[in-house]
Amino acid sequence: MAAISDTSGGRNMRIGILTSGGDCAGLNAVIRAVVNRAVRKHGWQVIGINQGTDGLIARPVRAMPLDFDSVPGNIMMMSGTILGTTSRGDPFALADSSGTVTDYSDAIIKGYHELGLEALIGIGGDGSLSILSRLAAKGDWNLVAIPKTIDNDVGLTETAIGFGTAVQVATEALDRLHFTAASHDRVMILEVMGRDAGHIALHAGIAGAADVILIPEIPYTLEAIRTKIRRRAERGKNYNLIIVAESVKTEAGRPVTMEHGDGRRRYGGVGQYLAARIGEMTRAETRVTVLGHVQRGGIPASSDRLLGSAFGVYAVDLIAAKNFGRMIAWQNRQVIDVAIEDAIASYVSVDPDDALVHTARGLGICLGDDADD
Repeated sequence: MAAISDTSGGRNMRIGILTSGGDCAGLNAVIRAVVNRAVRKHGWQVIGINQGTDGLIARPVRAMPLDFDSVPGNIMMMSGTILGTTSRGDPFALADSSGTVTDYSDAIIKGYHELGLEALIGIGGDGSLSILSRLAAKGDWNLVAIPKTIDNDVGLTETAIGFGTAVQVATEALDRLHFTAASHDRVMILEVMGRDAGHIALHAGIAGAADVILIPEIPYTLEAIRTKIRRRAERGKNYNLIIVAESVKTEAGRPVTMEHGDGRRRYGGVGQYLAARIGEMTRAETRVTVLGHVQRGGIPASSDRLLGSAFGVYAVDLIAAKNFGRMIAWQNRQVIDVAIEDAIASYVSVDPDDALVHTARGLGICLGDDADD
């Protein structure tokens, strides 16, 4: 971790922290680290803002003071976030149930200043960090950002909070599916999250010894999958494990989505689509498991606890150094900081030439474009 000098002069600052976007494992480790570093090192006040930017819209503002009693050590075992979060859209143009669009940015900015904050630590994915950056520019905030996303698609950081646990959960699911697949000679399909990137499917697929990994970055054909299944059968392997990212499209290139109660369509159902087609083509018995939000919950992996702790301490040190507009990142086994604007400008999907893609092919895993094993 690079050293950051303390230029705060020991002044009793009042800083805020919020979580925004989807929940994931490791967020509470960040909150704990921020409180411990800010209070122990500097004697600062830390204010936790509830439900992300929604808490700043509310009047009175929904917030709570955070101290050592608020963040005991066992908080790191908890997934989700003790502050709550929101992922209901862009507050600069937020539509209600009637379709009316309202700009809440002024209300959010006023909430920040009503709390008397001198800096804010915002934890979120690329969308949330983009919104927070715009709010900071408009409202003259001192902002430090921390990346979290199970999709691991935020730019300029090798990993983000939540990804390690999501991969662990998916890997454990594949471990369990192996034995039931072998017992019944079935094709077991595991559908995992991955809004636009296939990092979870690729990492878990390799770690969990999948036979087929399908990700949105690599086009596939059903014929390649059928060939893979046939070749395994010729070697006496009459069962198969397939892991697929939810954003993988049909062979014809159409997204597979489901309509939810709020009227919005979200990814989901590609596992069932593949099961039907593979069953028709191979006559194999197929079963589908959809992990969904299970990947966001459970006990955080040690990697997310460590990353969250390191990012939280570093964020406080950035504030002490008055180095704002920065996002914490992990590169080359080091905690560093980069410009928020640079990070959110570069979306990170799976590179078809990535080392793990090469690894999967070397292990004989079918990626949908080639059945050779």
